[in-house]
Amino acid sequence: MKKLLTFVLLVAAASFAQSPFDGTWVTKLDSAQFPKKPEVFLLAKGRYVCSSCVPKIDVKADGTDQKVSGFSYFDTVAVRVIDKRSIEVTEKKDGKVMFVETDTVSPGGKRMNEKFTDKTEEKAVKGDIIFTRVAAGPAGAHAISGSWRATKVNSVSDNGLKMTYHASSEGFKMSDPNGESYDAKFDGKDYEIKGDPGHTMVSVKRIDKRTIEETDKRNGKVEGVLRLTVSPDGKMIHAVYENKRQGTTTTWKMKKES
Repeated sequence: MKKLLTFVLLVAAASFAQSPFDGTWVTKLDSAQFPKKPEVFLLAKGRYVCSSCVPKIDVKADGTDQKVSGFSYFDTVAVRVIDKRSIEVTEKKDGKVMFVETDTVSPGGKRMNEKFTDKTEEKAVKGDIIFTRVAAGPAGAHAISGSWRATKVNSVSDNGLKMTYHASSEGFKMSDPNGESYDAKFDGKDYEIKGDPGHTMVSVKRIDKRTIEETDKRNGKVEGVLRLTVSPDGKMIHAVYENKRQGTTTTWKMKKES
């Protein structure tokens, strides 16, 4: 009887130690479903306006750093017109380049290719996204003017696709290859994302044994809610992110690597 009881306790301990979240997961680019709400830009009369940005961006498009406020990852924006179909946007925080993107509209004007370099973490992440035009801009405006919706991710560097998770009965841990990580308890409290220049705080909640919800906050305000659900076979995570700031939802899948 004593041996049987010991065996049962060992099995129970092992089941609690194991979690379907434990391991490294890789985002499947072809699974991404982007918000239907479009991004809206206007480049005309020497000014660049992003009216879908929160808060709205309205700056000179002369290639120089223009001060903006209300953003956690940048405090200046520089917009440089490359030609009649292309622009470059550089965002900085305290003088450091955080994000650079080049937007190029196709000759027919129906598609836009965004090539970006994200330098917000220790290692840069590069990518290439395709947008489809939803509405045209006003006559005489630059080609990037109008409404656009992201429809496809052509590429993202490997370090931008991987996440490592570990769940226990007490909490949830996250880390990525670029220097960001957190170790949060299931106690409703906010915990710091280390390595994040935006100073994001997270709280985590276990919904069930295969689902965990993460709430992101900055300056005490909820920025977004991420829900992660592991498939019954343990090979895939279905992710749903509600961007409370933008009022949009994005979904994607991650495949277990190890």
